[in-house]
Amino acid sequence: MTAHAPLPATMHGVVLTAFGGPEVLHYRDDLPLPLPRAGEVLVRVAASAVNNTDINTRVGWYSKTAASATEDGAAAFDSAQDADPSWGGTPMAFPRIQGADCCGHIAAVGPGVDAARLGQRVLVRPILRAYADYRPYACWYFGSECDGGFAQYTRVPADAAVAVRSALSDAELASFPCAYSTAENLVDRAGVKAGERVLVTGASGGVGSAAVQLAQRRGVHVVAVAGADKHAAVRALGAAECLARDADLAQALGAESVDVVIDLVGGAQWPVLLDVLRRGGRYATSGAIAGPVVALDLRTLYLKDLTLVGCTFQDDRIFDNLVGYIERGEIAPVVAQTFALRDIALAQAAFAAKDFVGKIVLLAPP
Repeated sequence: MTAHAPLPATMHGVVLTAFGGPEVLHYRDDLPLPLPRAGEVLVRVAASAVNNTDINTRVGWYSKTAASATEDGAAAFDSAQDADPSWGGTPMAFPRIQGADCCGHIAAVGPGVDAARLGQRVLVRPILRAYADYRPYACWYFGSECDGGFAQYTRVPADAAVAVRSALSDAELASFPCAYSTAENLVDRAGVKAGERVLVTGASGGVGSAAVQLAQRRGVHVVAVAGADKHAAVRALGAAECLARDADLAQALGAESVDVVIDLVGGAQWPVLLDVLRRGGRYATSGAIAGPVVALDLRTLYLKDLTLVGCTFQDDRIFDNLVGYIERGEIAPVVAQTFALRDIALAQAAFAAKDFVGKIVLLAPP
């Protein structure tokens, strides 16, 4: 191992000890430093951010026993067991340092990694996978199947620590990795093209607000669904039209009126999303905050020749494209509020209240 400067033996961080409420998150100052192994780097974390996946994992929402909305967490962890699947479908291992986002600097490199990378400012690509063979869907997630960014230091494969050259602050950069790579993947895999009409649900959240920007940069007409009090902020990100969350979408938009749906919500309103798609339209999803179990009329699917795409795995080019957009100033960070890492429970409470547009960011201790 080669280090940029002398390293401490222990670090501060937040550990998740079980499925449950905020009380299962424990801030500690005696966590062992995760030294980099061959092909890995140690990143000194500057900032991370709060994401739905953090909450989903904490409350056990990825368990098949959970069928309610994300905000109904108690219903999930009351029935979840430690052997229930994590984000990637493997049993959840506790304790776990969560945190799907990370902006920081490389503090040490393991054997086989160029020492010239020491001190490099990086963003961590959240999708991780083995490269011995190309197995695109055999992937795991930073902060879920391995420890993540809710600590002073984190250890990642060297190729997952992607150099970024930007004048943006650490907090602003930390708002990008999870939400924006998810949104870019949705837009990319849905095949969004210039001139199309694209409906984005949950448009004021982290992924939704990113999807508005990333769709708009492709030259499309974005229709955003968000709380009425957030419409001005969502329009500022590039939405051409805004509809309230409880709007009758079929009446407001008309049947077969949009080319693509980017959906983060699911829930009871889901069937109408297929009704407003044009024949041959595409639907892409990577979330279901209003509920994961929906009603699908297969006649709508096949008679309209629709394409439904579930979006989790990302090719590396998705994150590389995202970093390029950041460096060229083609997309803007949307940071609603920042908290110290030790105040993670307050940050997650603010996240759950949904009274903001964009991202809530956690600042690592100095």
